[in-house]
Amino acid sequence: MNLPERVKIVEVGPRDGLQNEADIVPAAVKIDLIDRLSGTGLRTIEAGAFVSPKWVPQMADSAEVLAGISRAPDVAYPVLVPNMKGYEAARAAKVAEIAVFGAASETFTQRNINCSITESLARFAPVAEAAARDGIRLRGYVSCVLGCPYEGEVAPAAVAEVSARLFEMGCTEISLGDTIGVGTPAKAQTMLKAVADEVPMERLAVHFHDTYGQALANILACLELGVAIVDSSVAGLGGCPYAKGASGNVASEDVLYMLDGLGIETGVDLGKLCAAGRIFCGHLGREPASKAARALAAKS
Repeated sequence: MNLPERVKIVEVGPRDGLQNEADIVPAAVKIDLIDRLSGTGLRTIEAGAFVSPKWVPQMADSAEVLAGISRAPDVAYPVLVPNMKGYEAARAAKVAEIAVFGAASETFTQRNINCSITESLARFAPVAEAAARDGIRLRGYVSCVLGCPYEGEVAPAAVAEVSARLFEMGCTEISLGDTIGVGTPAKAQTMLKAVADEVPMERLAVHFHDTYGQALANILACLELGVAIVDSSVAGLGGCPYAKGASGNVASEDVLYMLDGLGIETGVDLGKLCAAGRIFCGHLGREPASKAARALAAKS
């Protein structure tokens, strides 16, 4: 296999993993989780989102969380920013990296933010311009890259087009998200090749949900094509809101266990990562969803 020597894990648990939790997690608990993750060797940890608290109440305390964490000098703490209001809030919180969120499905975009894909990208333009002016790193998310809950399959060309627009806008990294977790390795590779024709491979990240148990296989398939950035969520935090009862984000511990087994460097300590997830899940009153974390705990 032709695999990268090193992979960057982007930890999305504190934001993407928590945003759909029904019960509000106290800021102090979120701060403790992020600080523990900062000590694992992770270099990028999504810390929050400056979005409307009406729509995402779990993220309403993002400013408090960012003010409370112990920021490690070599760790980035990006936040999700949908518009200029969110951007100004992020700037006030002294963030160095932000992310905008698009989709490759027209229906998904209409149902979620009541506009077209073209209109959604136009909304991001002022944010991208401000980020470039202020020296803030910009990441772009593309959801529904392998399937849409409303449209079914999504054409790789549609994913490539949205990714190219975000790249042209100034996104230094594009994360390709299988939002409903329907992808399989061959389809993931086909989609990735289409996007890589428009955006350099080194700028692409993959973000797989594990609804059908395909996340690790899909990640490995993409690593074989040259991807070296993987999004994952500690303890498998985060459900899939479009598939009732289904698992959501792939667990960071499971990804790290696989990467360690392949001899790929990450700089992340698996034991510390498992401990962070286990302690946080104790606050939630449930076991980690990570199979690796459960197996290692059973051995200890």
